[in-house]
Amino acid sequence: MENELRPGRYRHFKGGEYELLYLARHSETEEEMVVYRALYGERGIWVRPAAMWNEEIVRDGKTVRRFTYIGGEGCDV
Repeated sequence: MENELRPGRYRHFKGGEYELLYLARHSETEEEMVVYRALYGERGIWVRPAAMWNEEIVRDGKTVRRFTYIGGEGCDV
């Protein structure tokens, strides 16, 4: 993958913060997946395709990353 994903804290382009917990593989397709949790509200655990996590999107005419890395492993959450 072009931009190496690693465990740690990320900020979503809409402002919420998330912790990337693990990289995993889909058992049927072997697609790389991201296991993560929200760092707000009920702090739910979610799964998303790594390609989607790592993509760039256009918002208000600007190209931005969907999730931007902001902190290393072991951050206090």
